[in-house]
Amino acid sequence: MNAETIILGAGMTGLAAGLVSGFPIFEATSAPGGICASYYLRPGEQAATPEASPDGEAYRFEIGGGHWIFGADTLVQRFLQYHVDLKQHHRTSSVYFLEKQRYVPYPLQNHLRYLGSEIASHALKDMVQPPSTFSTMREWLIVNFGPTLCELFFFPFHESYTAGLYSRIAPQDTYKSPVNLEDVIHGAFSDVTPVGYNMSFFYPVSDLSTLVRELAAHCTIYYKKRAIAIDPHAKHVQFSDGSHVSYDTLISTLPLHIMLRITGISLDIPEDPWTSVLVLNIGAVKGAKCPGDHWLYIPDSRVGFHRVGFYSHVDRSFLPKAARKEHDHVAMYVERAFLAGERPSEDATRHYIQDTIRELQDWQFIQEVEIAHPTWIDVAYTWKWPNSSWRQQAIQALERYGIYQVGRYGRWKFQGIAESIRDGLVVGVSLKTPK
Repeated sequence: MNAETIILGAGMTGLAAGLVSGFPIFEATSAPGGICASYYLRPGEQAATPEASPDGEAYRFEIGGGHWIFGADTLVQRFLQYHVDLKQHHRTSSVYFLEKQRYVPYPLQNHLRYLGSEIASHALKDMVQPPSTFSTMREWLIVNFGPTLCELFFFPFHESYTAGLYSRIAPQDTYKSPVNLEDVIHGAFSDVTPVGYNMSFFYPVSDLSTLVRELAAHCTIYYKKRAIAIDPHAKHVQFSDGSHVSYDTLISTLPLHIMLRITGISLDIPEDPWTSVLVLNIGAVKGAKCPGDHWLYIPDSRVGFHRVGFYSHVDRSFLPKAARKEHDHVAMYVERAFLAGERPSEDATRHYIQDTIRELQDWQFIQEVEIAHPTWIDVAYTWKWPNSSWRQQAIQALERYGIYQVGRYGRWKFQGIAESIRDGLVVGVSLKTPK
């Protein structure tokens, strides 16, 4: 098979690119969407299905945890709304401190009064100190938040969130923890205006997979085509099923380090790191102390997870139909990070699930569990070593052979669904040959 331009990967970015360009998409799995896909599980059953059952008596979960659409500008919103109905939500999230069962609204630094006058006083003194230099994420945290808040929250949370990398990697995605001293001081005494990159977000009225299917319906997709080798000189892709395709230009949404490996392109600098995430989706009877937040940041879980999210607090349609009126069940997800690709064994995963359920029950977030279903995201978060140019060099090296990396993992940067879709739209239009 020969094609002028091809796309690798039918996730959100690849689908957007394929839709506006008409270029064929080659997808490694048997379904589109990548990790941005919903699935359904009925209590007492083990087989997940991609579509809701006719009677509605199943929990809805997502591969990789809650995928809320934040950061969508007006044009991306219009694009999405052309394909599905969207509902807007306003973020409700907190930091949860287990020892005192204390909830502090996100972002922590803007709500110091919830921590008590003594801690708030120490934190304010820390944060008004003159800034100093930094090169690692840990150093950036101490410079911006001071020792009081770092010891209380930022250090233990980032230890879990980055699987221990935070003391060695460069500061990254600093907009997630906005620092404004005026808001900090104001928030020590009264309410402040919500801030952050995810203050509001959208989600399809139906489910995420409906959006995926709508986009895929307008694309040409070849499934079960996992690229295992690319000859960048001959412009030839070999797939795991023995088939192959030639191209002139290649749009890749595959993780940047994987593209270097399968193209055989090597760089003389260390590869930037990444972390994996084990997501545990849970359907359960709601506990007496289950919070009403959309998600919580956890600095002190004894099991090691760093975030707990509640699908059904965003939309009750994540619950089985019979459970939606009584408010006595919950659909939720729990995230735990691991160093790159260090997937736990089946036995270790089973013990982790048991321990996580026990911890959530001890917190009285849940009671009886009806479903506990894990999903593994091998490349979940990408990071950078201090002063590293690996990302830029890798992208440039691939572009010299007509390979364009796009999307969250293709370009090795944190971004949400909206920005990933925008990436796909831009590259698809840019490379489409005018008629």
